[in-house]
Amino acid sequence: MKYRKSKSRRKREKKDWLAALIERRRPKQSAPAASGTPPAPGTVRIQHSPGGLRGRWLMNSLSFVVVILAAVVIAVTMGFSSYYYNSIHDMLSYRMSTLTTNFYNSGWLANLEYYYYGMEKTIGDFDINMRDKIELQFLNERGTILKSSSGLNDGTMAVTGDVARALGQDEDGDGKNEGEQNGVIQVWTGEDPMTGERVLSMTTPLYIEDNHLVGGIRMVTSLAIAEKQTMYFVLFSVAVSLLFFALVVLSNRYFLKSILEPVTKINVIAKEIAAGRYGMRLQKAYDDEIGELCDTINYMSDEISRTERMKNDFISSVSHELRTPLTAIDGWSETLLAVGATDPEEVMQGLEIIHKESRRLTRMVEELLDFARIESGRMKLEVETFDLEMELYEAVYMYENMLANTEMKLSYHTDDVDSYFVNGDRHRMKQVFLNIIDNAVKYGKSGGRIEVDLRHEGKNIVVCVRDYGVGIPEAELPFVKEKFYKGSSKERGSGIGLAVTDEIVKLHGGTLTIRSKAGEGTAVYVSVPAIDVHTALGVETSIAEENTQ
Repeated sequence: MKYRKSKSRRKREKKDWLAALIERRRPKQSAPAASGTPPAPGTVRIQHSPGGLRGRWLMNSLSFVVVILAAVVIAVTMGFSSYYYNSIHDMLSYRMSTLTTNFYNSGWLANLEYYYYGMEKTIGDFDINMRDKIELQFLNERGTILKSSSGLNDGTMAVTGDVARALGQDEDGDGKNEGEQNGVIQVWTGEDPMTGERVLSMTTPLYIEDNHLVGGIRMVTSLAIAEKQTMYFVLFSVAVSLLFFALVVLSNRYFLKSILEPVTKINVIAKEIAAGRYGMRLQKAYDDEIGELCDTINYMSDEISRTERMKNDFISSVSHELRTPLTAIDGWSETLLAVGATDPEEVMQGLEIIHKESRRLTRMVEELLDFARIESGRMKLEVETFDLEMELYEAVYMYENMLANTEMKLSYHTDDVDSYFVNGDRHRMKQVFLNIIDNAVKYGKSGGRIEVDLRHEGKNIVVCVRDYGVGIPEAELPFVKEKFYKGSSKERGSGIGLAVTDEIVKLHGGTLTIRSKAGEGTAVYVSVPAIDVHTALGVETSIAEENTQ
């Protein structure tokens, strides 16, 4: 019983110890920021957009249109109202000036008797067509209406501001203000105390020959028609503005529809692509920025589909390439174990095959590792100054021995320069040459020969490896250096050799160029910067040190 308890206790302690270990190794998560805490610097704040792009567009554009329309309506209304009232003012002022001038010129201000006569005659001769628009009044010096064209206000008191100022009275009609300029037309606009309607009235004082104020002439016109016309104009302006606003809304909705529908389709297609349905395409409807975006999405979809297909082909090819040497190694191992060492020739043959397939398997794994380093940006070079010809010769010599018992011939040529010094990684450059020559051997069998040429071109060293085999179709030539690409070739390989080779050459500051024609063979050019032989050997430094001594 004690044993069982101690055993269960040990299990529980072990479980607690594992839980504590896992908790210590678990990455600590920062506590969530409290509400109201400002975001960290550099954090992009996502703004809430009610109504989406449509609502934001309508809000921004229509608010601006509303402000502009309101300003235009107010400005035009004020301009029209000012012009209309000024026209009434000018017309009334002109009639007042003409009437006053005629009154003086007729001699009706010689004395009071002539004044009353002239008043009766002027009222009688007043234009009958204007009587319903303008009321003509004659006043005495106290502001009492002596005679009017309507006959309705005779004997009443005119108490508006224009009368008081023209006759030299206070605003309330009592007393006389000193210093008033006589003969000036006084204007007043406001609500008539007697009728309650808004009127425009003008009054000018009249003096007899001894400069004695006898009264004045007053003209009154109603502003009801003017205000009604102004109101009609305001309503008309508002109606036109609303119509314009409606047209702007409709045009904006049509414009937004032409944008949002393609954007919505693009969003749907992008989600489909993100879900793994590659190769889906958008129908291009407009030849503008939206159309360019559709082309870009279609291109992206095609490229992702092509890359995915190449990746799947690569996985299938690598699986096959790995299985083949493993099968050979496993098969010969079983054979040797079963047969034993009784047949030395068969043992040597099996060992050679195992060795060959092991090297092939090692080379494939190294290619995969190099590719992984390139993709992650961890490819590093052991840079030193070395003679490129030595590495190229070793690669050529290796394949000369391999091709000695075959029908293929490998020739090697250099120019008359003694040195081909470069700065770089000698092992990586040898890997480049081995890969290129291996491809030439693999795809140039039908041509029967391979030519390797080393020469100087300006400040660069150029290595050309040429075969006379099947060549590369023109349509596949732009893609041969891409990762996973194998094209229409049925030869064995992972499809990443040239991609790794091209990246190594770029890391050396050089270029990898492929020229090919189907049925005529392929030429691969590797160009890397050369360095001067004296600099490479340190001769200049030695001479400089001797000169200083």
